[in-house]
Amino acid sequence: MVLECKHVWEHISGYLDGGLDPELLRDVQHHLDHCEICSAVLDSTRNILILTADDRTFTLPVGFSERLHARLERAFAEGLEVDA
Repeated sequence: MVLECKHVWEHISGYLDGGLDPELLRDVQHHLDHCEICSAVLDSTRNILILTADDRTFTLPVGFSERLHARLERAFAEGLEVDA
Protein backbone atom coordinates (compact mmCIF):
# COMPACT_ATOMS: atom_id res chain seq x y z
CA MET A 1 0.00 0.00 0.00
CA VAL A 2 1.35 3.43 -0.92
CA LEU A 3 0.87 5.99 1.83
CA GLU A 4 0.53 9.72 1.36
CA CYS A 5 2.22 12.13 3.77
CA LYS A 6 -1.02 12.89 5.64
CA HIS A 7 -1.44 9.18 6.36
CA VAL A 8 2.13 8.82 7.60
CA TRP A 9 1.66 11.80 9.93
CA GLU A 10 -1.34 10.05 11.49
CA HIS A 11 0.92 7.12 12.39
CA ILE A 12 4.05 8.95 13.59
CA SER A 13 3.20 8.39 17.24
CA GLY A 14 2.57 4.67 16.74
CA TYR A 15 5.76 4.44 14.69
CA LEU A 16 7.80 5.98 17.50
CA ASP A 17 6.09 3.85 20.15
CA GLY A 18 6.55 0.66 18.15
CA GLY A 19 2.82 0.09 18.09
CA LEU A 20 2.20 -0.37 14.38
CA ASP A 21 1.32 -3.71 12.90
CA PRO A 22 4.12 -5.16 10.73
CA GLU A 23 2.51 -4.35 7.37
CA LEU A 24 1.75 -0.74 8.29
CA LEU A 25 5.21 -0.37 9.81
CA ARG A 26 6.75 -1.54 6.55
CA ASP A 27 4.64 0.92 4.53
CA VAL A 28 5.43 3.84 6.84
CA GLN A 29 9.14 2.98 6.84
CA HIS A 30 9.16 2.77 3.04
CA HIS A 31 7.55 6.21 2.83
CA LEU A 32 10.00 7.67 5.37
CA ASP A 33 12.91 6.26 3.40
CA HIS A 34 11.83 8.28 0.35
CA CYS A 35 10.19 11.42 1.77
CA GLU A 36 12.36 14.19 3.21
CA ILE A 37 9.36 16.09 4.57
CA CYS A 38 7.98 13.17 6.55
CA SER A 39 11.46 12.27 7.76
CA ALA A 40 11.78 15.83 9.06
CA VAL A 41 8.38 15.56 10.76
CA LEU A 42 9.52 12.30 12.38
CA ASP A 43 12.78 13.85 13.58
CA SER A 44 10.98 16.93 14.91
CA THR A 45 8.43 14.80 16.75
CA ARG A 46 11.19 12.68 18.24
CA ASN A 47 13.04 15.83 19.37
CA ILE A 48 9.88 17.25 20.98
CA LEU A 49 9.41 14.02 22.91
CA ILE A 50 12.99 14.13 24.12
CA LEU A 51 12.72 17.78 25.16
CA THR A 52 9.41 17.39 26.97
CA ALA A 53 10.72 14.37 28.86
CA ASP A 54 13.73 16.38 30.06
CA ASP A 55 13.33 17.48 33.68
CA ARG A 56 15.85 20.28 33.36
CA THR A 57 14.66 23.87 33.44
CA PHE A 58 16.23 26.70 31.57
CA THR A 59 16.57 30.30 32.60
CA LEU A 60 15.73 32.80 29.90
CA PRO A 61 18.30 35.46 29.13
CA VAL A 62 17.95 38.72 31.05
CA GLY A 63 15.42 40.97 29.34
CA PHE A 64 14.01 38.26 27.09
CA SER A 65 10.43 38.66 28.30
CA GLU A 66 10.53 42.43 27.89
CA ARG A 67 11.98 42.19 24.36
CA LEU A 68 9.37 39.61 23.40
CA HIS A 69 6.49 41.74 24.66
CA ALA A 70 7.88 44.82 22.93
CA ARG A 71 8.20 42.91 19.66
CA LEU A 72 4.64 41.62 19.96
CA GLU A 73 3.31 45.11 20.70
CA ARG A 74 5.11 46.51 17.62
CA ALA A 75 3.76 43.72 15.45
CA PHE A 76 0.20 44.29 16.64
CA ALA A 77 0.56 48.05 16.22
CA GLU A 78 1.74 47.55 12.65
CA GLY A 79 -1.12 45.16 11.96
CA LEU A 80 1.12 42.17 11.36
CA GLU A 81 0.05 38.67 12.19
CA VAL A 82 1.99 36.94 14.93
CA ASP A 83 2.16 33.16 14.99
CA ALA A 84 1.34 31.66 18.35
